[in-house]
Amino acid sequence: MRLRVLGCAGSYPSAESAASSYLVQAEDADGRTWSVVLDLGNGALGPLQRWGDPTTLDAVAISHLHADHAADLLVLNVLRRYRPDGPLPPLPLHAPADAGEWLALLADKDPGVDATGQLVLQPWEAGVPVTIGPFTVVAVPVLHPVPAFGLRVTGPAEGDPARPVTLSYTGDTDECEGLDTLALGADLLLAEAAYVEGRDDAVRGVHLTGRRAGAAAARGGVPRLVLTHVPAWNDPGVAVREAREVYDGDVVLAEPGALHVL
Repeated sequence: MRLRVLGCAGSYPSAESAASSYLVQAEDADGRTWSVVLDLGNGALGPLQRWGDPTTLDAVAISHLHADHAADLLVLNVLRRYRPDGPLPPLPLHAPADAGEWLALLADKDPGVDATGQLVLQPWEAGVPVTIGPFTVVAVPVLHPVPAFGLRVTGPAEGDPARPVTLSYTGDTDECEGLDTLALGADLLLAEAAYVEGRDDAVRGVHLTGRRAGAAAARGGVPRLVLTHVPAWNDPGVAVREAREVYDGDVVLAEPGALHVL
C-alpha cells in the first residue's frame, strides 16, 4: 500500500501546497492497481493529475465537508463529466450523509453540476467496513464542529501482499475516543496538527496539536507518525518538536508529492 500526499496545507491552500488530499494505491491479487483518494480539498485536483489519474479512480473518501477537505469534488465532477467522448462511469463517494446537499449548494444554479452525475453518495456508517478492491475502509467518528470521521484503511503491504497493513487518517479532530481507535495498532498515523500548545489551549473540540497527535501515536503503539494540515501561519517545526516530546517513533511532516510506503 502506498500513500501519496497530494495536498497537506491546513485550512486553505498555501503557496506550496493544495489543501488536504491523499492518494492511496495498492494492487489486488490479479495485479490491478486500485486508487482511492482520501479528501479532496481546495486545489487538490491539480496534483491528483500529476501523481495519479482522476479518470481511473475507484472511489473518493471524504472525512468531513469543510472546503479544505472537500471543495475540489465539484471540479472533479466537471473533469469526469464534460468529456468530448462522453462522461465516465459514476464514481463512489464515501462521505458524510449530507454531502449531496452540500455539493448541490456549492454548485448553485449550474444545471450540469450535481452530486448524482459523477459522484454517487454512499454515506459513512460508523464502524461498518467498506470494501474497495484490496482495501477495507472503516470510518470512525471524531471530534470536530461538523460531522467528521477519521478513516482507517487496511490493505496489502508493499512487496508482501499477504501481510495486511493499516493507514489511519485522522481527518480533523481534537483528542477523543475515536482518535485512539484510529491509532491503535496502525502502521502509519496520518494526523493533523493545526494547533500549537500554549497558543490555542482555550479552543478545544476542533484540532490537534503536535503534542496531542504524538500522544495518540504513543498510546496506539504506532511506529510512524506523519503530521499534516499545518496552516501557513504556523512554524511546522513546532508541531514536530511537540510530537517528539511525547512520542519516540518516527515523526515526519507531510510534504506535497511525498510518497509513504507501507
